[in-house]
Amino acid sequence: MTVIIVEDEKPAAEKLIKSLAAIDPGIQVAAVLPSVKDTVSWLHQNPVPELIFMDIELTDGLSFRVFEKVNISCPVIFVTAYDEYWQEAFEHNSIDYLLKPVKQEKLEAALKKHDKVKQYFTANYQSVMNWPNTNPAGSFKKRFLVKRGTDYQSIRTEDIAYFYAAHKLVCMVDSKGQKFILDQSLSDIEGQLDPAMFYRVNRKYLLNMSAIKRIKSYPKSKLLLEVEPPLHEEVIISQENVSAFKSWMGQ
Repeated sequence: MTVIIVEDEKPAAEKLIKSLAAIDPGIQVAAVLPSVKDTVSWLHQNPVPELIFMDIELTDGLSFRVFEKVNISCPVIFVTAYDEYWQEAFEHNSIDYLLKPVKQEKLEAALKKHDKVKQYFTANYQSVMNWPNTNPAGSFKKRFLVKRGTDYQSIRTEDIAYFYAAHKLVCMVDSKGQKFILDQSLSDIEGQLDPAMFYRVNRKYLLNMSAIKRIKSYPKSKLLLEVEPPLHEEVIISQENVSAFKSWMGQ
């Protein structure tokens, strides 16, 4: 099995490599990557590994930023000294969340969990991990039931302009500018929508293609989007995500 380790502390990375070798000498560590930037670059240039071990707080930010820039289709085991990120971790391909210092039996149990998942879904393992992008036609969510005051409204998916996350809340805005608060995470919502219609432009925004009214060049090879209804902040496509976004817009 080929894995990569995303870890900015050399002693921690070396300890993890030794622990993995003690459990299974057949595990090959293809790379040890100390930052978000290095991880994104490596994933763009190499085949996706079978498993990623990922620390969360890196030298240039949280490792969750990697998922904004690269479509990662393999499972991830997060290894961190902090317990406050566990909920967000399980929105990003996580099959386990290990706290440092990692006990050998915990690491072994996490690897066994990976093996069980892989064996169970052996016929369509990659499609399961890529579920938001491979949902069969016709099975995407057609309406959202939302509450406004004491009343409920059923909003057609095609009438939704965008979703966004702010202050631990997720809001939905329809084409008329009406705002509704939802009790789901942005990642959960993304998995229910047709990827031909909606695109996760960054960690905060999930846009309907019909809401994008103008695409402008932006410094450092980024793109600036103008949407309708208008927002009070800029929506920017990162340089790493520009190619994927253009392909989506030109589908």
